[in-house]
Amino acid sequence: MKIFITGHNGFLGQFICKALEPNHQLEFLLHDLRDHKRVSEQVLAFKPDIIVHLAARTEVEQSFDEQITFSDINYVGTVNLIETARKIPHLKNFVFASTMEVYGWQPISDQIRDGKHYEIYAFDETTSPNPNAPYAVAKLACERYLEYANRSYSLPYTIFRQTNAFGRPDNDFFVTERIISQMLTNSREIFLGDPVPYRNFIFIDDVVSAWLTVIENTDKVVGETFCIGPDNAVQISTWAQTIADKLNWRGKTHWYSRPRRPGEIYLLNSTNNKLTERTGWKPEVSLDEGLDRTIKMWQSKVNQTATQIINLPQTARVRTKN
Repeated sequence: MKIFITGHNGFLGQFICKALEPNHQLEFLLHDLRDHKRVSEQVLAFKPDIIVHLAARTEVEQSFDEQITFSDINYVGTVNLIETARKIPHLKNFVFASTMEVYGWQPISDQIRDGKHYEIYAFDETTSPNPNAPYAVAKLACERYLEYANRSYSLPYTIFRQTNAFGRPDNDFFVTERIISQMLTNSREIFLGDPVPYRNFIFIDDVVSAWLTVIENTDKVVGETFCIGPDNAVQISTWAQTIADKLNWRGKTHWYSRPRRPGEIYLLNSTNNKLTERTGWKPEVSLDEGLDRTIKMWQSKVNQTATQIINLPQTARVRTKN
């Protein structure tokens, strides 16, 4: 198939493209999503069978300070792409990377925050969205625009409400990699945010296999929204302790040392039951194995960095410190 992909240089995009390249003809977005004219011209010239839309600003915390930028890229850019897509004859699918963040606030969130009795459960595709961050509001708006385009113009779409993915080899902005990288480089102390929220996690290999399943089984997924789960919610404090145990790290964790997120969400957890029933896909990598593989990546990275510093000339090392 001819597949047009946005966000091919991102964490997820790099892995998906590598998996698709052997069997499909790929075209990558060459322009900023906000450059509507050039984006449209490139897409229409390629005439794809499928559009895979991954490009977005995804740093949820930063969306509270860059609301306009996030809305412009994530929502307006996506609207332009959708409007372009509906002009493509015989388009098979428009696969959109949404987020579990669209669920946002749920009643259980307040119970967890206040330390009251609660029972953790998983959200599914019938759970009402209540986005509680500019990033999530924009993503839900994109979902609604796809639904409108489907009703009005029969635009085929599939929406993926993604879980917190981990397994990044070179980005420590997100929580799992942040914890690992800090523990590997500081034996005494690390600095983290709120220990109370629960999140579910999925290793990158399973995310990629889910995307490939949806891309290559259009007839089973068009017109549907899917969570990818898995139902494995872990409290952030427990997640950090699990990583510490694997590293035999015995330093001090300074919680609440990062700015508190406005309207913090205390539970994000989902189930992959619908996607599994529809396609047979299910996650294969356990949290334990995924952490081991991610830790190994970062140990290699830290060791390589240390070796490079040691091998620098003395004058360069002095400059590095400054």
